[in-house]
Order: sequence, then C-alpha cells, then structure tokens
Amino acid sequence: MGVTTMDLLRLATIGSVDDGKSTLIGRLLVDTRQLFDDQLDAVVHASQKRGVGDLDLSFVTDGLRAEREQGITIDVAYRYAATPTRKFIIADCPGHVQYTRNMATGASTADLALVVVDVSHGLKEQTRRHLVIAALLGVRSLVVAVNKMDSVNWSPTAYQGVVDEVDTIAAELGFSSHLCVPVSALYGDNVVDLSSESPWYDGPTVLAALEAADAGVWESASAARLPIQWVLRQDGGGRTYAGMMNGGTLSVGDTLTLLPAGVTTTVTSIRSGTGERDDAVAGLSVDVALAEDTDAGRGDLLAIAPLPRVTREIDATICWFGDAPLEAGHRLRVKHTTRTTPARVASLDGVIDIGTLNVEATNELSTNEIGLARLTTADALAVDDYRDNRVTGSFVLIDEVTNATVAAGMVGRASFLA
Repeated sequence: MGVTTMDLLRLATIGSVDDGKSTLIGRLLVDTRQLFDDQLDAVVHASQKRGVGDLDLSFVTDGLRAEREQGITIDVAYRYAATPTRKFIIADCPGHVQYTRNMATGASTADLALVVVDVSHGLKEQTRRHLVIAALLGVRSLVVAVNKMDSVNWSPTAYQGVVDEVDTIAAELGFSSHLCVPVSALYGDNVVDLSSESPWYDGPTVLAALEAADAGVWESASAARLPIQWVLRQDGGGRTYAGMMNGGTLSVGDTLTLLPAGVTTTVTSIRSGTGERDDAVAGLSVDVALAEDTDAGRGDLLAIAPLPRVTREIDATICWFGDAPLEAGHRLRVKHTTRTTPARVASLDGVIDIGTLNVEATNELSTNEIGLARLTTADALAVDDYRDNRVTGSFVLIDEVTNATVAAGMVGRASFLA
C-alpha cells in the first residue's frame, strides 16, 4: 500500500552535547543485534585507535572521521533497525549549537523525539532549543532517556528532578505525550532490558516505549497534495505529472485543482513503479494523468480541497542558520516543495526567547535564533499552514550568492506562541 504504516517509526535523537545520544543509539542497536560482525569489528578498531577501550558505542553512529577524532556528532546519522513488532528509522542528531541546522534536518520528518538528558545537569539550553525546534517542526511525542543514572547511584530524587523539568516544558510546548525513562546507556540499564538498579521505576524500557509509540504522524494532513517534480511525455501522446504524494490519499476519479493556475480537473489514472493503481498514499512516488490538458510544470501543485492558500506574502517562523544576521530587506531564494523563487524579508516580527518562550522585539536574527518574519515572493506559492501539512507548510531559504541553505521556515506560527 505504501510507507504510511503503523509499524514504521521515524525518530530523532536530540539533546545537548555529551549527554550520551550516540551511546544510547549504539546500545539500542547492539543489544537488539542490529549490527553485522564487520560493523562491530570496525567500531572496536576505531575505539582502540582512540584509546577509549574495546567498544565505544557512540562510534556506531558517529561514522565521519572528524566525529570519531573529536568525539562529537557533526552530521545527522541515519540508522535502521527492526524488532519483531516494529521497524525504526533513527536520526542521531548533533548536540553542538553550531550544528543546530543538522538537528533540524533530522527532526523534520520525525514522528517522535528521543531526548537524552544527563541526570546530573538536567535540561541544558541546547536541549531546550532542540525541544523548541522539534515542537515547531511538528513533533508531538517525546521519550526522554534520563541518562547516566549510574553517576548518581540511581537516585530517584535526581531522576524526579529531570521529570519535573520535562513535565513543565512539555506542557509549555504542547507535546501530546511524554515519558521519562531512567537509563545508563553505557551499561545498558533500562535501554532494551529492565534493570535491577531501579526497583522504584515501574515503567517501560526505552525500546518498549518506542515500540508502543504512535507512528506515521508526520505524514498526516487534511488533504492530498502532489507537488509536480516532472512532466512525463507518454508514448502515443499525452502527458502525466510525477512527484511524491503527501497529505491524504489520492484516488482515480478524484476532483483536484492545479495551483497556482486554479484549473479544476479529474484524475484518470495513477501509476507507481509497480504499475497502475487505484490510489496513492503519502510518501509514494507516482505519476498521474488528468482529464484535461494543462500547462502544468515543475513547481506547480495538484491539490484536493480544502485547498492551500495561493499567495506572494508569507508570515512564517524562521530558524536562522546563516553566519551573518538576517535583517529586514534581505533578499534570498525560497525553495518550497518543487518551486524555487526569489524572496525578500519584508519584516522581522520578533525573536523567540528559548528560556521563556516569549516573542521579543528584534531588528535581526543571529545564527541559530528562531524568529517570526514576513516574506514576499516573486512567484505565487500554494502554501498550507505548517500545522496542517508539514510538506506544503515548510520551506528553506537559500543565499543568492553562495547557494547555501541559511534557514528553515514554517508557514504560520506555532500554537505555543499564539
């Protein structure tokens, strides 16, 4: 049927540097026997080369040479795992503040955030920043691994201190569910198997919590959307329109609208890599044929009602990653689904204080700050509010000179900022 299945969970591991994210993911993969012998041998060799013992579990995901030499995560590392009841796509996101853009990439398609917190330090500023970004990006569920419990002799009081912090910020950011698990990633306590070190804890392990979590959330939306990536000329004449489905299901016979032109037509056939089909679900790459001839091209959007808004003016939440500050009047390029168009920052309407979640007045956004802005675009875009559709409600900003991606944007503002 497609990839929208309840047995596939996309999760992003987030938190501050040195709290143990990569070690926790390594422990999950090793204890569930997800690694081949040659992969384990490579980790052992890298561990011995750095002089950190026989097996540094963080090396399971830290695959770049610079990561292993410095002992940090730089890029997002994707790993795949499976248990008898569920499949996982795991994004191990970097904790350093200078790699916040990479963290946002990892969280952008996640159903759930696996948050790792050092019990001795609680929620650090960078962990709070990660949680704000995760909430902005539509993540609604948290599993919090309260790590390094062995360093505080498995103190239930220390654990409860972190739980209280998590309860507060989860309520402030509007997460629908959250669970805290006391763990020692280094020794494997409460990661895959329950530990005798915490008789006062009666909840699930990290793995059991992940197996029970809701999946497929990031793909949910109010109606079907097909951003056109290619126009395909068919043998014998005629054209079909290819792209990746998102939102709801598209079926043969559905009435849809081509945007921004506003042309209404009907789906006459749907085809994927396996051949003709009656419908297409989110995440499936297809090409569709329409009842009427159109001049649709790359960057246009096929949509089922309720339709997105066609506009040249967007109020958005911006995560700024550029080295130089963003100011009103700056010119950039917006990439929204398959369309790229010049844009100008018409106004900056505030910056989010990570500690208080208040929106403060500002004249600029510095690196890794999150703010509110109004953009005007050269071409009309068909946009949904990000809370309704994480694909047609998102975009990136590109520097016109360097072609570097300098910001991630969400159409509208998060509910916790309203």
